[in-house]
Amino acid sequence: MKTQKLDKHPYPKFEHHGALSGVTGSCHRYIASPSNHFLIDCGLFQGEEGAGAGAGGAGNQHEIDFDISQVRGLIVTHVHIDHVGRIPYLLAAGFSGPIYTSIPSARLLPLVIEDALKVGFTRDSRLIERFLAKVGGMLRPLDYGTWLPLVESESCTLRLKLQRAGHIIGSAYVELDAKYPDYTHRTVFSGDLGAPYAPLLPAPRSPYRADTLVLESTYGNKQHESRAKRKQRLFAALERAFENGGTVLIPAFSIGRTQELLYELESIISAEQARWGNLEVIVDSPLAAKFTEVYRELKPYWDAEAQRRLRQGRHPLSFDNLYTVGSHEEHLQTVEYLASSTRPTVVIAASGMLNGGRSLNYAKALIENPRHAILFVGYQARGTIGSSIQHYSASEGGWVMIDGQRYALNAQVLTIGGYSAHADQKNLLNFVKRTRIGPTQIRLIHGEPDAKKVLGKKLEEMIKGVEVF
Repeated sequence: MKTQKLDKHPYPKFEHHGALSGVTGSCHRYIASPSNHFLIDCGLFQGEEGAGAGAGGAGNQHEIDFDISQVRGLIVTHVHIDHVGRIPYLLAAGFSGPIYTSIPSARLLPLVIEDALKVGFTRDSRLIERFLAKVGGMLRPLDYGTWLPLVESESCTLRLKLQRAGHIIGSAYVELDAKYPDYTHRTVFSGDLGAPYAPLLPAPRSPYRADTLVLESTYGNKQHESRAKRKQRLFAALERAFENGGTVLIPAFSIGRTQELLYELESIISAEQARWGNLEVIVDSPLAAKFTEVYRELKPYWDAEAQRRLRQGRHPLSFDNLYTVGSHEEHLQTVEYLASSTRPTVVIAASGMLNGGRSLNYAKALIENPRHAILFVGYQARGTIGSSIQHYSASEGGWVMIDGQRYALNAQVLTIGGYSAHADQKNLLNFVKRTRIGPTQIRLIHGEPDAKKVLGKKLEEMIKGVEVF
């Protein structure tokens, strides 16, 4: 793979301000012309990537340390925190342009930003309301599949289109079509692509054309389990909970993963009503509860399978066994209850990488008891507690340090890779292969070095003459 590009034409150009050597902090600059720059995403760094990000060191790793004077707009692919969490910093740096995103993402983004503000900035409700009002005024919600003019000048015209990415509700990949006096160039930013056959969302369809493809590579060196197999493994984890009278803790992101899991759990409980009618499913995350409510309101964006369930009178995101924990006091009571209870329970809590949030309190309470299990269903970035638990659980006598205290890894630790909301290597290759025209250049982002290397080699073998950076 190449590391430097020698352009035939001067524009467009690309700069990457995150997710370049890792999988978090997504932020990419598309330079259509000297005075027309657009950012695609502006997300937080997480895990080890957060500790060293930014020019100012760990104290201000999320501050905007690049020039934004020519940035005319921000395009948001989806609302996960590693794609939008730096937006408050971007506004603090002086950005006041439009924020283009899909209609569902425009509904969800204020919830994510409000949470990010409370965690990293202030809990002053008046300041938060003022900031959210400002963001709301900047939002430009777009329909999928419709071109929007961004730049119209003699030297360059540029238009934008969002397409379904199948990652979480509202997720999109970005098409930017630039026309110059003597050539045209179409760029596709994949954002995070979803896996086909995921619950609730239609699978992404490849673009017709991509001269340059900026492609995520999170699972560029891995294959996911099939949906049928991952459902079997989830079923097995639930059976174990029944046998042991324990709790299955599932750390999960509040948006996307939580709703997929609820959908699958409703399916399993519905099929096993006689046996598992009393299984408790607890969602302990106020943010996840809000997202789930919005997911229910956005039923028109669900896939055909989910629509069939609704017509059958089933409610995949709101079923009898489902309980939601709200206040912090209620959360602490639930942690204490599950630590001593022998009632089979599934608890879904954020954060998905156990790097804080309510899931961490559950882990500390359950991890040393072999009756319980911790089930990982998503990527665990280097340096997170989730990654450490995955790594050391394979060792006899394994342990982890959490908040300065040593915890023995006695609970069963399980990983179901098929629940990742990211496309795997095969899905990524198919996304590229099914593009009718191009690409001639692929820029790999949002992945560990080995994942990029493996995927890059596969792409070069698949498309003769393509340049992979």
